[in-house]
Amino acid sequence: MSEQKKQLSQAFYSQEKSEVLNKLDATRDGLTTQQVDSRLNEYGANKLDDGKKKSIVQRFLEQFKDLMILVLLAAAVISAVVSHDVIDSVIILAVVIINAVLGVFQESKAEAALDALKNMSTPHANVLRNGDTITIKSTELVPGDIVLLEAGDVVPADLRLLESNSLKIEESALTGESVSVEKEVGVITGEQVGIGDRLNMAFSNSNVTYGRGVGVVVNTGMSTEVGKIAGMLANADETTTPLKNSLNHLGKFLTIAIVIIAVVMYVVGTFLNGMDPIKMMLTSISLAVAAIPEGLPAIVTIILALGTQVMAKRNAVIRKLPAVETLGSTDIIASDKTGTLTLNQMTVEKVYTFGAQQSADATLPDDNMTLKIMNFANDTKISKDGTMIGDPTETALITFGEKHNFNLDEKLKQQPRVAELPFDSDRKLMSTVHKNPDGKFLVAVKGAPDILLERITKIQTENGIRDITDEDKEQILQNNNDMAKQALRVLEMAYKYIDKVPDEPSSEQLESDLIFAGLIGMIDPERSEAAQAVRVAKSAGIRPLMITGDHSVTAEAIAVRLGIIEKGDDEAVLTGAQLDKMSTKEFDKKVKNYSVYARVSPEHKVRIVKAWQKAGKVVAMTGDGVNDAPALKQADIGVGMGITGTEVSKGASDMVLADDNFATIVVAVEEGRKVFSNIQKAIQYLLAANLGEVLTLFIATLLAWDTMLPIHLLWINLVTDTFPAIALGMEPAESNLMDHKPRGKKSNFFSGGVLSSVVYQGILEAATVLLVYATAIFWPVHSGYDAIHADALTMSFATLGLIQLFHAFNVKSVHQSIFKVGLFKNKTFNWSILLSLVMMMVIIVVPGLNDAFKVAHLDIHQWLIVLGSSFAIIPIVEIVKFVQRKFGKA
Repeated sequence: MSEQKKQLSQAFYSQEKSEVLNKLDATRDGLTTQQVDSRLNEYGANKLDDGKKKSIVQRFLEQFKDLMILVLLAAAVISAVVSHDVIDSVIILAVVIINAVLGVFQESKAEAALDALKNMSTPHANVLRNGDTITIKSTELVPGDIVLLEAGDVVPADLRLLESNSLKIEESALTGESVSVEKEVGVITGEQVGIGDRLNMAFSNSNVTYGRGVGVVVNTGMSTEVGKIAGMLANADETTTPLKNSLNHLGKFLTIAIVIIAVVMYVVGTFLNGMDPIKMMLTSISLAVAAIPEGLPAIVTIILALGTQVMAKRNAVIRKLPAVETLGSTDIIASDKTGTLTLNQMTVEKVYTFGAQQSADATLPDDNMTLKIMNFANDTKISKDGTMIGDPTETALITFGEKHNFNLDEKLKQQPRVAELPFDSDRKLMSTVHKNPDGKFLVAVKGAPDILLERITKIQTENGIRDITDEDKEQILQNNNDMAKQALRVLEMAYKYIDKVPDEPSSEQLESDLIFAGLIGMIDPERSEAAQAVRVAKSAGIRPLMITGDHSVTAEAIAVRLGIIEKGDDEAVLTGAQLDKMSTKEFDKKVKNYSVYARVSPEHKVRIVKAWQKAGKVVAMTGDGVNDAPALKQADIGVGMGITGTEVSKGASDMVLADDNFATIVVAVEEGRKVFSNIQKAIQYLLAANLGEVLTLFIATLLAWDTMLPIHLLWINLVTDTFPAIALGMEPAESNLMDHKPRGKKSNFFSGGVLSSVVYQGILEAATVLLVYATAIFWPVHSGYDAIHADALTMSFATLGLIQLFHAFNVKSVHQSIFKVGLFKNKTFNWSILLSLVMMMVIIVVPGLNDAFKVAHLDIHQWLIVLGSSFAIIPIVEIVKFVQRKFGKA
């Protein structure tokens, strides 16, 4: 990444306006042309730096860093040089190259997120230069520029505000707080003031939703808060997935096993049996090459690809193949609140009117004054397509009115607005004046309850309007406090009638001697499906966390409603300010105590994810904002939101939820677990088969038996390895899949009884094949050495192929009976077994082909021995599984 020429990193929010202008050598009239040219050279353009991109060749070569891939490449070379088996080498190389191409195609790197960040920059800005207002490209802004802001603008750089006229800025993409922030210009004091609390600052790429303002540019480009996030993305550590770790573990295991096999066979054959050392060396190496399941990387890739298709149909779009499986091992789902667990849409939940508190769903007549005032004292604009433009709080009030059949257009025709007092952050009130049909004027006032209640002298009741009493005020305050405890944002509605509109309306004239109408409580509510998803996640042993830039009271309330924490468990909530006071060592020790993290910055989110990873947990991080991107990249799997998510968060994610539905994550977890389980099944099947082949040849060599020719092994591997193994990857999920705890980082493909199953099943296959060969040799059907040898060779070849096909049914489940998981549910599996069976049989029974493969025709007696011996593996394995379940070993 190229380096920013110069940066300003001072805490401008803690300095007076005049002091800031002084330090920036700027004035309220703006910079001169000479100053701009000088600063452009000094600070650079106001844009994000391009990340260092990797070429296609570099990405392709990176795919070969995996140990398993290197072992396969070595096998290809050995196969070609030692055994002169060019076909086998070509097959291995083709598998490796296809796997690398798929990897390059699926994976997208961090520059996608950086490009999205760069493209978010607003193209133009209104600034003061040489005393005149001009419009320039935002890239031309420099520190010291005076920027003019109004509703609808995107803030073009980080600004210290100099003026704020009812200015509100929506910063959820940066801070995670769903409510627009009311800005001010005074000095902010205190230690470690978070971004969300710097009320006198406007940050690059946030949106002005209300009012007007003026600010001086204090940071541009990579020095802005968004720029810092871009830098964090570029420098974030690359994490290895559990899948990669498991494949590496498998590669190491196979490498060690292969070396041991080769050495033992060479030593036994040369020194114990007195065989030719050179011939024994070639035999040992050839046998070791046969032990490698060369199709495994391709089969794993295909199973993952099939998983991506299934997940895409269920609204989870996979951007990186290993992400399919990684979710299945997830211990922690650290979710952003705004827009992920909640709707990112302020919604009225409670209404207090006529002395009673009721839910927002309760019926309100369209002449209810609380309903009328919230719609009248409102600056929301409705576009032709029905889209609401304005502050999220005010649009929520209009939406509430629509749900209660309040026709605002018709009402305003009857009572048009003739005057107003805009919202002011000092008095915290907004008032509008409307002309009544009787000639009088209605003053509609909404605002903060603590301020507005002091201006009320009367109250509206079901029996009419009367003077307000201390008891009335006590009840109003009690309902206000009750809503506040539920983390609802409370607004009060009041009104009065006047005979004449003042020429210059003032607060004293319009906002005094008011009649109390009611209170409304609103919140950004949780998604209806999110609570159920949290319950399912917990039952699957996954711990959901909430990480948000919102206030702790709001975060705690939503977390309780979702079931993330219990009511009153405020010790499970940690704020960013509290986190700053903790050392890394202290936080790492206490991280398991907290389930809700409130008022946090992007740096905090990364720190939280890292702490859980240090605790040995596989962490999935969900989010939709710019502020989530670094943590999404740091997590073991980043989950972006497809609808509300920024391109930045999507670019940093491994998986994107097309429906923004938190519940889809649980679906993805189940699919991820199924994928891992199916990969385990494929590995169990392949390694048991390969072990059976190795043991058969190893023991036969020790006994001087000629059980198999190289062409036989090649054909069996081609026929039995590929189709059934891929079909096992399409097995439906087992019924108890989500009842297990996450397997965690330390698990691998051999865990859960797979290794022991591979060993005893491989031994069983080898023993069966050798027994069939011995039967053919010692109790021959035909006479003569050549006939006996041909029959024995053919029977061992057929048995080794068929026993693997029958055994494929056993590995539909590691421990469950095949009759419980279903023999024929997977149609693809059934067809693959049938196809492989036909390919095995055709070699033996079709004249000409049997000569080419050096096998003989078998009579019915010999076929019965082959079929009976091969099928026997099913009842034997069923008995072993039953015993394992009986003694709790399953």
